[in-house]
Amino acid sequence: MLFKDAVKTLKSSLSKKQPKEFSSTWVYKETPSVYRYIYKNIRTENGDIDWDRITMELDRKYQKRWTRYRIKSAKEYQNQDEVDLVLLRYKDKLYTLMASIDLRDVANQERIIIALVRLSQKGNILARQELISWITFITEEWIEKRWQVRKWKGYTDDVEDKIKNCIRLYKYTGTFLGYLFKTLEYSGRGIRPMQVYSLDDPVGDGSRTRIDFIIEESDIYL
Repeated sequence: MLFKDAVKTLKSSLSKKQPKEFSSTWVYKETPSVYRYIYKNIRTENGDIDWDRITMELDRKYQKRWTRYRIKSAKEYQNQDEVDLVLLRYKDKLYTLMASIDLRDVANQERIIIALVRLSQKGNILARQELISWITFITEEWIEKRWQVRKWKGYTDDVEDKIKNCIRLYKYTGTFLGYLFKTLEYSGRGIRPMQVYSLDDPVGDGSRTRIDFIIEESDIYL
């Protein structure tokens, strides 16, 4: 069996039986040959079964029905080797976290992020820190360019809290970045935009800027 055959068989079974939700246990019971293939061949960098790689291939309506196993209050730990395995595997694709050019880049971006999300959900603090550093860059660009989340400008700590919550709660409802973006969009509707000033803002007739007045005021105390 090849990967495409496994996905095709799973899609066919889902289409025929139309479960309201399904999980790895459902796959094991309903399509045992697919489960055996996945168990043997579809693994993450750290040896876990990579169900995300499978669900990414399904139609959106089935992605929404996917139920992951419950992670019981994961005990936090630090393991840099786990993080390095992910970064090493995608070392030539890390640029996609800063600039995705085409759909292939977007797919690679999602794989890297999901790999770090799953490690974070297992309790790896270093994976979460690595992920937040990358995603913060992305959210800052959103806030500058996307009107739907512009209200978050100036609320850096609150945005980071939203990122952490999304990492913790993410199951599989489409792309992680899509999930995060919608979370920021919907939860940001009630916040008041913060007025952010720049020292280069013009004052009065525009011949002077804010920094000119700050410099003058500081001279008084010299």
